Amino acid sequence: MGLFRSVKYFLISLQCIEPMKSLSKILFLSSALLFFSCTSQKKAQKAKVVYKTDNLSVIQLSDDIYQHVSYLSTDSFGKVECNGMIVKDGNETVILDTPTNDKSTEELISWIKNTLHSKVNAVVATHFHDDCLGGLKEFDKNNIPSYANNKTIELAKKAGAHVPGHGFNDTITLNAGKHKILVKYFGEGHTKDNVVAYVPDEKAMFGGCLIKEIDATKGYLGDANVHTWSQTVEKVKAQYPDAKIVMPGHGEVGGKELLDYTIRLFKNN
Repeated sequence: MGLFRSVKYFLISLQCIEPMKSLSKILFLSSALLFFSCTSQKKAQKAKVVYKTDNLSVIQLSDDIYQHVSYLSTDSFGKVECNGMIVKDGNETVILDTPTNDKSTEELISWIKNTLHSKVNAVVATHFHDDCLGGLKEFDKNNIPSYANNKTIELAKKAGAHVPGHGFNDTITLNAGKHKILVKYFGEGHTKDNVVAYVPDEKAMFGGCLIKEIDATKGYLGDANVHTWSQTVEKVKAQYPDAKIVMPGHGEVGGKELLDYTIRLFKNN
């Protein structure tokens, strides 16, 4: 309906301007119809599942942004779906958060290699829990560089977890083809070390477990700082006001409304 409404307004506007030659009108109208059609198709693009097994799902959100979903068995919350992001351009990718275990990670790396025909430039763990770095050994086995906040590395060592190979203090920029992936620490929330990744030219954010899906509960708070959580997300929102795709650590992908929901959820704690 949006396309037809736009064309209708365009045709009405033609009646209000000085008449042009017939050929010029036809060329102008054709260009406008092509523009409206392309814009409509781009906006109408929907997420689609492009890979699915018992261990792993991959969902394409846009031409170059994918969501990987693996599963973590917990005592308190049962079997939990855990999100990560794949950023792709040409034959290069960057992965944000590993799948939860070696089996799922092996599947993901194989799928990227054989289906996307791409190499993995890097993987980033956005905090020290298993839903972020549980499959890190498999990346090491495939000689894929791994990165994390230095706080994450310190906490992973204390927890006896596998440790990312490269640390950074507050920010790091990685590349997948033409895409820049900005990884930044904004403050404490779900954990002391949680970072957020943003792809500016895709307006895509991986918020990890710092960001909640709509109607989510507060979830696991064993390593959280509930007093600063809202303030941290407010900083994220201010830094990236143009975000269109916002992926939480668990649950449904949305837009900036996920940031607003998370801020409200932890306000006045």
